[in-house]
Amino acid sequence: MFSGSGTAIITPFANDKVDYEALGKLIEFQIKNGIKVLVPCGTTGESATLSYEEHDQVIKFCAQKAAKRVKILAGTGSNSTAEAITLTQYAKDAGADGALLITPYYNKPTQEGMYRHFKKIAEAVDIPQILYNVPGRTGVNLLPETVIRLSKVKNIVGIKEASGNLEQVSQIVQKTDRNFTLLSGEDSLTFPILALGGQGVISVVANIIPKDIAEMIHAFAQGELEKARELHFKMFELMKAMFIETNPIPVKTAMGIMGLCSAEMRLPLSPMAENNVQKLKKIMKDYRLI
Repeated sequence: MFSGSGTAIITPFANDKVDYEALGKLIEFQIKNGIKVLVPCGTTGESATLSYEEHDQVIKFCAQKAAKRVKILAGTGSNSTAEAITLTQYAKDAGADGALLITPYYNKPTQEGMYRHFKKIAEAVDIPQILYNVPGRTGVNLLPETVIRLSKVKNIVGIKEASGNLEQVSQIVQKTDRNFTLLSGEDSLTFPILALGGQGVISVVANIIPKDIAEMIHAFAQGELEKARELHFKMFELMKAMFIETNPIPVKTAMGIMGLCSAEMRLPLSPMAENNVQKLKKIMKDYRLI
């Protein structure tokens, strides 16, 4: 359902308010360049600093603007199970096609705790749900055996894997049903994850180069492995540049440089250090984005 090329879309701000005019233009830019899934209100969308009202309105706006031309996979995770249920229910009511649920952060639940957390959300809200494992952000790693257990819950349909552990990816692909979708959550590992049986990506760098990401995923699906490999290496330095500072600082900075939207972020995120801006600009120039 959510396979193929996806973008973890940023939330543009202007004077500390969500810039819906810019967001609408970004959605059109993504669709025009072949992206199949848009993921609002995730980590890249600065969900941690969105109010409940903003969170709800951004999802609703994306669903209405996309108008079923692409899938909307809304970020609705929380370290509170009750809160995640509330956010997931709203996403369903707002017209999202599915929910992306990050592992609970800060409170560091056990594997059993995470199993119960995700199972309860799935049972409470009848909408397709994708697990999101990113231990570098959350402090907990959703292990393959837990993912395998959760894959048997009816509306848990896949996982976004950003652990960086290809052995873990291998175990999940090998031991879950073929209908369970594994998506790359780390741009620089998307090509090898596809080779292991992954079915797509939720990408950060696609905010600025959606066409190339979409082409790589399509080429791999068509068996054009050399073309996909060439695109991977073409994008590799730019992919890595998106993480020279905490995401989404680099990608928002790049989008500001390109004139796609303001580079404005909310505290505690701060503008990129000038030396890193210069590194980013060089890589963007080499890529002919500027």
